[in-house]
Formats: sequence, structure tokens, C-alpha cells
Amino acid sequence: MYADITIKAFCANPAETESILHELQADFHGLDVQTDVYYHTEHGRLKHRQGNIENRLIHYNRLYLPTEKSFKTEVLLYLKNPSVATVSDVCAGLQKVAEIRKLRKLYFLDNVKFHLDKVEGLGHLIEIEAIDLDGSFGVDYLKQQCEYFKDQLQIADKDLVRESYIDLFN
Repeated sequence: MYADITIKAFCANPAETESILHELQADFHGLDVQTDVYYHTEHGRLKHRQGNIENRLIHYNRLYLPTEKSFKTEVLLYLKNPSVATVSDVCAGLQKVAEIRKLRKLYFLDNVKFHLDKVEGLGHLIEIEAIDLDGSFGVDYLKQQCEYFKDQLQIADKDLVRESYIDLFN
């Protein structure tokens, strides 16, 4: 069963964070120029991510875990590289709520994905996303990984963000 735990924070020094990721031997997967288009839904979030690396149509619920200061994501729909027709079919009649533009540097270290983002109107942020595609790690292990990398990347509790990027604009 798929599981995802995410920590998000403002990043005061992206160059230093990137240097630490290099020291940890994280694999750089490129710079993605992304636009996330959000649509109104009754439950959760529906977004169409358009980028030169990541193209996704995602419907998800994200639950904040206050004791861990992280998020647990429940994915309801996940389509890689959806066709124009598919996006049109899924989003037909839904109101566009927001459009978020960002530059995203993508790094991976085993099952952990790191996003170094420069979000238009917000500044620099980092996301640590521990992913379990098949249930072999378990949520507790994902939480431990997020906490470990939070410490390694010197992320202070005061910089943690509870909200989605879209919520930070409201």
C-alpha cells in the first residue's frame, strides 16, 4: 500500500542545503519549471502539474501530523503524463482555483525525494518526501527518515510549513 510522509519548510540558504544533499550523495534529477493548476473539488485537492520533468494529474488528501510536524498523503488519483483529453475529461466543469509557478530542483536518495523550490511570490522552500510504494517500509520508518533528513539539512522547527503552497497565498 502506497504511503507518503512529507516535511516542508522555508529554506533560508538553498545553496547550503544543496551542498548538504551533494555530501549525502543524493542523485540530482534536474531542474523542473513547473506550473501547478489547482481545481475546486468537494474532497481533497486536485492539481495538474505541468513541468519539463514532472507531468502529473493528482487528486489527494493531505493530513497534518502535529506530533511529527509532517504530512501524510493519501493519493486518490495519480496519472503520469496525462493526455490533454484526460485532463480535460477529469477537470471538465471544475473551477480553476489557483496557479502556482515554481522552479524545482529534484534530488533522490533511495526512497526519499527532495524538492528545492523557488516558488513565485513565496521564495525558497524545501520538501522532504519519504515514499513507500508497496508498503515495505511502513509509515513509522518514513517518519524517521523525514526527521533524520530534517536534522541533516539543518531545518529549524521555526521554518516548518504546515500549509500547502496554495494555502500560503490565502
